[in-house]
Amino acid sequence: MSHTIVTIVGSLRKESFSLKIANALAKLAPASLKLDVTTLEGISFFNQDLEANPPADWLAFREKLQKSNGVLFITPEYNRSIPGVLKNAIDVASRPYGKSSFLGKPVGIVSNSPGALGGVSAAKHLQNILPGIAGPILGQPEIYLNGVGDAFDDKGQLTKEAVQKVLQQYIAAFAAFIENQNK
Repeated sequence: MSHTIVTIVGSLRKESFSLKIANALAKLAPASLKLDVTTLEGISFFNQDLEANPPADWLAFREKLQKSNGVLFITPEYNRSIPGVLKNAIDVASRPYGKSSFLGKPVGIVSNSPGALGGVSAAKHLQNILPGIAGPILGQPEIYLNGVGDAFDDKGQLTKEAVQKVLQQYIAAFAAFIENQNK
């Protein structure tokens, strides 16, 4: 059985490392996972005043999550946290109160940075935000990809073997986690 995983890219940049990592993971995923790489360009700002008549983009995003078997966040680190666009998407999907579209969905977190720390603060912030609105979070292995600036060629293909090995190990562990959670 194939499990659909909404793979949320936390950056809006067309050539973002997060998008390249999400696409690489989609290629590395075992047959049991179908990664639906999802960018956040079309999600309007959350405003609780709109909740009585939510915008179509909110409803579509929520429905996509509700139909999935899990969620994988791929995020850069901005100012020692997650990007605002990602926090906005989490706010949109976690409403209305008590009806989070993430509820019960197993979650994975992959942070990244061209710098030395690999976005560890962004990953830790997601680990603080998600409990209570999402399902279980894969605890091991944790993955904070550092030095990703030279991991891809000019066509966006993953070329750095060390990063490929880490991603392969992570997606295999995440697939086992999803299988275990969806029994």
